[in-house]
Amino acid sequence: MMNRHEGRKKAMILVYQYLLYERDIEELLRNHFTEKELEKDSYIKEVILTAIQEKDRYIGYLNQVLEGWSFDRLGYIEQAILLCGCSEFDLKQIETSIIIDEYIELTKEFCDSDSYKLINGVLDRV
Repeated sequence: MMNRHEGRKKAMILVYQYLLYERDIEELLRNHFTEKELEKDSYIKEVILTAIQEKDRYIGYLNQVLEGWSFDRLGYIEQAILLCGCSEFDLKQIETSIIIDEYIELTKEFCDSDSYKLINGVLDRV
């Protein structure tokens, strides 16, 4: 059984792969999740689909928040983390502080040592 943190990690990796290769989203879902996992917790699938469907809108918000920087200058992992975070904010099912903490943890795990400061600052202002 997958917990929410593991689900977020898989979601971030899936969105990262989508950003890199723009592969079919259903194929990516099949590659990363079992049917049982998606049935048991449809929230993570909703996070992924919303992140991808609303990508351009989120990038617009993020470019406003990234003072002196732009979304396309970020690494793909940072982009995926921010898109997933925005998606969760939009879905309004989890407290903001929990969402920010979860994505800071993923940033610390997958990105450069100082990247979490950027992610924290951006998600705090979105």
